[in-house]
Amino acid sequence: MTENGERRRSVPAATYRLQVHAGFRLQDAADVAGYLADLGVTHAYSSPLLRSAEGSNHGYDTVDHAHIDEARGGREGFDRFVAALHEHGLGLVLDLVPNHMGVDDPAAAPWWWDVLQHGRQSAHAGAFDIDWDFGDGKVRIPVLGSADDVEKLEVVGREGGGDGDGELRYYDNRFPIAPGTGDGTPQEVHARQNYELVDWRRADDELNYRRFFAINTLAGLRVEDPAIFDATHELVLQLVGDGAVDGLRIDHPDGLADPKGYLDRLADASGNRWTVVEKILEPGEDLPESWRTAGTTGYDALTEVDQLLVDPSGEGALTALDTELTGSAVDYERLVHDCKREVTDGMLGSEVARLVRVIGELSGVDATQQTEALAELLASFPVYRSYLPDGREHLDATVAAVRGRRPDLTAALDALHSVLSSAGSEAATRFEQTSGPVMAKGVEDMAYYRWARFVSLNEVGGDPSRFGSTVEEFHAAQLRRAERYPESMTTLSTHDTKRSEDVRARLAVLAEMPDAWAQLVRQLLQRHPLTDRPLAHLVWQNLVGAWPLSRERAHAYAEKAAREAGTSTTWTAPDEEFEGQLHALVDAAFDDEQTHGAIEDFVGRIAPLGWSNSLTQKLLQLTMPGVPDVYQGTELWDFSLVDPDNRRPVDYGQRRQLLAFLDAGEVPAVDATGAAKLLVTSRVLRARRDHPEWFAGYEPVEVTGSAAEHLVAYDRGGVVVVATRLPAGLAAKGWGDTALQLPNGAWRDLLTGERIVSDVAGVAADALLAKLPVALLTRD
Repeated sequence: MTENGERRRSVPAATYRLQVHAGFRLQDAADVAGYLADLGVTHAYSSPLLRSAEGSNHGYDTVDHAHIDEARGGREGFDRFVAALHEHGLGLVLDLVPNHMGVDDPAAAPWWWDVLQHGRQSAHAGAFDIDWDFGDGKVRIPVLGSADDVEKLEVVGREGGGDGDGELRYYDNRFPIAPGTGDGTPQEVHARQNYELVDWRRADDELNYRRFFAINTLAGLRVEDPAIFDATHELVLQLVGDGAVDGLRIDHPDGLADPKGYLDRLADASGNRWTVVEKILEPGEDLPESWRTAGTTGYDALTEVDQLLVDPSGEGALTALDTELTGSAVDYERLVHDCKREVTDGMLGSEVARLVRVIGELSGVDATQQTEALAELLASFPVYRSYLPDGREHLDATVAAVRGRRPDLTAALDALHSVLSSAGSEAATRFEQTSGPVMAKGVEDMAYYRWARFVSLNEVGGDPSRFGSTVEEFHAAQLRRAERYPESMTTLSTHDTKRSEDVRARLAVLAEMPDAWAQLVRQLLQRHPLTDRPLAHLVWQNLVGAWPLSRERAHAYAEKAAREAGTSTTWTAPDEEFEGQLHALVDAAFDDEQTHGAIEDFVGRIAPLGWSNSLTQKLLQLTMPGVPDVYQGTELWDFSLVDPDNRRPVDYGQRRQLLAFLDAGEVPAVDATGAAKLLVTSRVLRARRDHPEWFAGYEPVEVTGSAAEHLVAYDRGGVVVVATRLPAGLAAKGWGDTALQLPNGAWRDLLTGERIVSDVAGVAADALLAKLPVALLTRD
C-alpha cells in the first residue's frame, strides 16, 4: 500500500467537516479535495450521504439506507468525491444516523410505507419502535390540522388499479391504502387502514412510536435487532470494506437501546475503523470504558477551550445585569429543572406515558404519582443518560435528590428505583432513551435561550453556571485527555453549535469589560424596550457577536431564539404582536442611526480582542490531544449563529487565494481578512500531518512574570504551543517581564518563521508575540 494509502487507513491527523446538500453536491466536494490537502487535513468528514428526505439540507433524515442520496450527487458523485480525495492522499470519515429514519413523506421511505400499508404484518414492522397495542393496532400519525380535517381526505389513483393500489391524501401528504380496504368514502377508507391520521396536537401525549427528540417526522429504529443493523448498515460497511470510507461518526448514540452493543457490532463489522460518537458529556463525565470508540465528536474539548478564555472576575457584574433585567436572581439549576419539566409534561409527554405503560402498575402507587415521579426523575437527571450497569450512580443520586425534595413521591420513587435499575429491562432501557431527549430539549433548546447572562457559555456540552477556568485547570484536562482519549475528536464549531467559535471568542471579551457592556445594554433597552428583557439581552449579545450580518440573518435568528425560549412566543402558537416588536428591535440595529452607531462603535472596540481570542482558540484546539476537526469555512473568521445560519455557502476560491498568499511567505496582520487564522490553521494542520511525532505528549510550560495569567503554554513533545488569553486585561497592563521558561537554545516559530533564542531568563513574551498573539515553536 502506498504512503497515502496508509495515511487514509490510519487514525486521522485532522479532519475537515463538509456539509453536503443539493446546493453543495458531492461533485462540488470533489473539487475542494486539493484545497483540503493543501490546508493540511488528512480526511474529509462528510455529513450524512444516504438517501434522505427531499429538500433536506442536513441529511439526518435518512429514508433509504441502500442508496447514496441523488440530490447530493448519487453514487456517481460519491465515487468521484472519493477518487478526488484519494488522488490527493486524503481519506473520508462518514456521518451515520443509526437511531432514526425520516418519515415526513411516507412515499419516499419504502420501509415506513410498507408498515403503513401492511401494519403488524409488514416485513419491516420490527424495524420501528411502535406500541401497536396503544394505537389499537394502528400507527398514529400527527399530521391533521384538527380532528375535523379527516373530512378533507381524498382517495387518489384507485380507478383501474389493483388491490392495494392508490393513495390516501391529505393536501400534499401521501399515505398507502392497505390491500382490500379501498372501497367507500375517503373517511371509510381511512378507518380501515393500519394507521390513524390524527390532530398534530395529540403528538404530545398520544403518539405511539418513538421519535428522535420531539420530531414527529423522524421515527426511531430498532437497530439493536441484528437484522435491522445489517440492513441499515449494508451499504456503508460495503464502502468501508472497499476502502471508500475510512472512519465513522455515529449520530446520537444516546437514542439507541444498547449503545455498547451497537458499537461492538459496528467495530466487528468495520474492522475496528476509527469511530467517534456524537455523545455530549456533562462536565466531569466520562464515556463508559467498555465502549469501542475513539471518543466523542468534541463538545467536551470545545468547553475546555472556551472556559479558558472567560475571565471569572466578570461574573459578578454580568450576574448583576442579568438580575436587573430579569427582575430577580436566576437559579440556573432550578431553571433547568423547570424547563425539563415543561418538556416531560409537553412535547415528550408521549414518551413518559409509554414508560408508564411499560412499567405497569406499581403496588401502592397510583398512575398519577407514577407519572409525576417519572417526570421528576427525568427533569432532575444530571447527565444525558446512564448506560446500565454503567452510570448506576446517576440514577441512585437522582432518586435520593427527588425524594428529598418531594417526600410526597417517596413510595413511587422507591418502587421506580428498583424497576429502573434493572439493566437490560425494557423499562430501564426506555428511561435511558428518554432522559437524553428531555435534557437536549429542556437545556439546549430552552434554558439556553432563557438565561441570557452570558451567552458565550450557553453552548452544547457546556455549563453556563460555571464562569471561566484557570490555566492550571486547562492543563489538568489535557493531561487527562492525553491519557484517556488521545484519538478522540476535538472541535470548536459544528452544525449544532449555538454560535460559531468566532462569535463566542468575541463575546468572551464581554467578561473582561462587563461594565461597558452593561452601559450599552441599558442604552439599547431604554431606546428599544421589549417586554421580554432577558430575550432582548440575548438578541443584542448575538447581534454584537455576529456583527456585521445581514438584516435577513438577524431577523431569522431573533425569531428562532424567541420561539425556542418559549417565554413570549412559541413555534406552535406565535404571538404576532410580540414578534412584531421583536422584529422592530432588530430593524433598529440597522435603521436607527444612534443605535447603529453605538453597535458599530462597540464592535469596533472589541473585535480586535475577539480576533486574539479566536487565534488562541484555534491554536489550542488544533494542538491539544485528540484529532482536530475544522468545520467548513472556519479556517477564516466565521461569524455564524445557530443553524441554518451555519450552513451558508463557503467561498473556497477566496480561501485558495489567501492560502497561496501565505505560502509565498507573507505573515499577515491580525485584521478583518482572517488571513491570520488561516495561517494558524494551515501551519498546525501541516505539522500534525507531516510530523505526528511532535504531538505525542503533553507537558505544561512554565510562564513567569507580571502578566503570566495571560499566557497558556505547553509542550506536545516536538512543538511548544504559546497562546494569549484575556486580551483586554493584557492590553491595559502590557506583558512587562512575562517570560516563557523554555530550555536554552534556538527555537523557530512555525507561524512567523522567526528564530527565537531562549536563555536563563527564558523567552520574553513581548518579543515572542510581537506579530501574532500566538506562537508554535520547534527546536531550530
